[in-house]
Amino acid sequence: MPKHKPKLGQNFLVDESARHRIADALGDIGHRTVLEIGPGKGAITDILAGRAGRLIAIELDNELAQVLASRYAVREHIRVVHQDILDTDLTSLIPAVEKADVVGNLPYYITSDILLHLFAASAHLGRAVVMMQREVAERVAATPGNRDYGLLSATSQLYCRVENLFTLPPGAFSPPPEVYSTVLRFTFAPRFHELGINDASAFDRFLKQSFAQKRKTLSNNLRSAGYEMRQLTAAWPASIPPQARAEALSLEQMAELYRALLESI
Repeated sequence: MPKHKPKLGQNFLVDESARHRIADALGDIGHRTVLEIGPGKGAITDILAGRAGRLIAIELDNELAQVLASRYAVREHIRVVHQDILDTDLTSLIPAVEKADVVGNLPYYITSDILLHLFAASAHLGRAVVMMQREVAERVAATPGNRDYGLLSATSQLYCRVENLFTLPPGAFSPPPEVYSTVLRFTFAPRFHELGINDASAFDRFLKQSFAQKRKTLSNNLRSAGYEMRQLTAAWPASIPPQARAEALSLEQMAELYRALLESI
């Protein structure tokens, strides 16, 4: 097999139990399309190949992609795509009437970017079982008021139900990374309608403005984003303390403020 390339963030899973636990966490995929992000040397791919109705492995490393394509050449339900996941139009790979599942060991240096890429395609996805650096996973799964809660937490939980499945030590990989890795399961269920949000992109933008600077209050962040103080004062819900920071508020509270500001325009 090709040698590992540090610049691509490659740490190959070698723990036999872990690769089966990850595949098992997808559930019954016998009639589903599964997108695998960064299959690498095929530790999880080999298991999914015998379970998935259709498997699409997206691999950036040209050498690894060629090896995998050769290995599965006679398996008609398996396709290897040599491409950067961030440049891949996921919806073009998924049958129109179907929702696909996702699995992968996400490169640590672009984990957030990949998650945002998945959220953008959430209408076409069912669930995802993905591994990431433990510290990032803790941020994704954090609840309001927790020191790890921030924009990534709010955005993730706006699009998905998040479950923390298990954590792996560096020794589960070759070469071993310097950090622990955590496997999360996402069940895609965007909450915009539930929260009374009609424009998803506008609310995403509002969240970015609200969390722009962690040390600032929500009011000051929004003023920096262009909202006038009189507008904020007039629309500010009684349920939100005047000096609250975005990190302390639930998505319901953020949506309440967002709707009130829209109505005040």
